[in-house]
Amino acid sequence: MSELKRLTEMVLAFRDERDWQQFHNPKDLAVSISLEASELLENFQWKTSEEAVEKNVENLKDELADIVIYALLFANETGIDLVEAIEHKVQKNIEKYPVEKAYGSKTKYTDL
Repeated sequence: MSELKRLTEMVLAFRDERDWQQFHNPKDLAVSISLEASELLENFQWKTSEEAVEKNVENLKDELADIVIYALLFANETGIDLVEAIEHKVQKNIEKYPVEKAYGSKTKYTDL
């Protein structure tokens, strides 16, 4: 069993033990991902990246875990194979950001 599948099953078991699937529709899960991402970002407000990581590493772990948990739930509810989706997206990015044009650059692909 893959680690991703194992984690998904763990999250689903936690959810199902509490009868929370009724609240986990795609729209509300998408909202939750966004809210948790904002909570992750809040750790960086008025700090350098280094300060934020040094002072908030445990909270950063928690917020990142929340984002991934909601992403696993979203993938489950929508029938999206997360591994396949990530592989597909990386392939698209390889095409949009060829090494010879994108190496060391933060320029968006439309401006390369």
